[in-house]
Amino acid sequence: MQRAIASFSQDELGDWVAHLVCGHRQHVRHKPPFWSRPWVLTPEGRAEKVGLPLDCVLCDRFEMPASFAAYKRTAEFDETTIPAGLLRDHTTKAGVWAVIHVLAGRLRYVVEPPLQRDEILEPGRNGIVVAEVPHRIEPLGPVRFFVEFHRAVT
Repeated sequence: MQRAIASFSQDELGDWVAHLVCGHRQHVRHKPPFWSRPWVLTPEGRAEKVGLPLDCVLCDRFEMPASFAAYKRTAEFDETTIPAGLLRDHTTKAGVWAVIHVLAGRLRYVVEPPLQRDEILEPGRNGIVVAEVPHRIEPLGPVRFFVEFHRAVT
């Protein structure tokens, strides 16, 4: 999944790391012939890349950024109290990931492109909601669940 570069920093070895808007970090080394990124060597080159997309394989794998923590959760819902907005395609706010926790029953969790996934959630099998990716749920009979929201720890 393509994610915009927000900023850069150097790791403990002096290699450059791109900070993506999704919360993930990715090395952007210039080590020909494997990686040809001469732009990373100058402040001007890096500045030109801020805002441009970079492929984030961690978003592709539905991996929440390690630096994120829960900051709020919804009330507990059942098949009769699910807000209508959760039943149709919607997204989280920028920089917000979520975890769908099913306490009883089953939910169908559908993720739209660019990631695309269709799975059944049940107790012990949570759904990871990638920031800003369209998704929806569908109850499969009686169900109880809540959604927990995560963001970067400051």
